[in-house]
Amino acid sequence: MSRWKQLADDQTTLTIVASLKENGVEAIAVENGEEAKRQVLERIPEGSEVMTMTCVTLDTISLASEINESGRFNSVRKKLSAMDKQTQSQQMNRLGAAPEFVVGSLDAVTKDGHVLVASMTGSQLPAYI
Repeated sequence: MSRWKQLADDQTTLTIVASLKENGVEAIAVENGEEAKRQVLERIPEGSEVMTMTCVTLDTISLASEINESGRFNSVRKKLSAMDKQTQSQQMNRLGAAPEFVVGSLDAVTKDGHVLVASMTGSQLPAYI
């Protein structure tokens, strides 16, 4: 198996979590998707404005649907989908650039706690930053 397809071992994960914390990023390690979903939902107050980025992981653990469809949160994605791109593009850009909370994924995390996000359009970069 390619080393790029292997999950990090527990010690590497703990090293990365510690490095992220040293860099000012709240980080926790979880055992599975259900625990990840629970941990995220515990950190976002109900009624908060939340943008879910397009992400297979969020869809797989049903986190995107919980945020966007449950009514517990103010879904930026839902607002954006109801807007007209032709006439409201500037408003859409502003709304997506600075939501109160952003939930998505990263493309890579280094052992020394640096993250990499790649984006075809760059649309999610302002919100992550």
